[in-house]
Amino acid sequence: MTWRDGLFIHWPVDPDALRPHIPDQLTLEAWDGRAWLGVLPFVLTNVGVRGTPSITRLAFGELNVRTYVRYRGHPGLFFFSIDVGNAFVAATVGRATRLPVYRARMQVGATQANHVAFHSERQAGETANDVPARFDATYHPDGEVVTADAGTLAHWLTARRRFYAPDAGTVLTGEIAHDPWPLQPATATIHENTMLSANDLPTPTGDPLVHYADEVSMAGSVPRRLEH
Repeated sequence: MTWRDGLFIHWPVDPDALRPHIPDQLTLEAWDGRAWLGVLPFVLTNVGVRGTPSITRLAFGELNVRTYVRYRGHPGLFFFSIDVGNAFVAATVGRATRLPVYRARMQVGATQANHVAFHSERQAGETANDVPARFDATYHPDGEVVTADAGTLAHWLTARRRFYAPDAGTVLTGEIAHDPWPLQPATATIHENTMLSANDLPTPTGDPLVHYADEVSMAGSVPRRLEH
């Protein structure tokens, strides 16, 4: 599958405020004493599982809310929500992965080259609480492409290729293989963002760190269950 027109928005948060939202099987990670919450809007095409035909070749938007964890010493991602602008893909991925996948109405357009307008609203009946899950932003790159170096915060936030999903007292894990992200500094105007409050998450304690990533090919594995 192919990722394109993506944005990494990361806010620092108090680890003590975020830790109660992390399943007991996982350990919340911090960088310089701060945990990080990520909101990632992007477009996917040619979606499928590694070694199988594509589920769909149509392009659609996706919006992730995530943080950074370890399981038995191994770093990975933990997703609070994955909003998907394709109902069939949302249902298929949700069943296959046990991840918190929601159907959403999404509109993604370009105001000019590499200037993205992204709007998402979770469909009625899909919300986790009484807060409507909405995100509306425009963004564009405003710097040169770089590959984040190991040992930097940008690398720590973006280089993970494994996710964890607690399920029925055990933990599922899946892997996402891809080349290093072609990161660029970015300018983003967030018109509306209720994704953190819709997931009952704490309010960030600082300004966001923002990166743009244009296009990356990736392959996801079928999740497997780890020994508890």
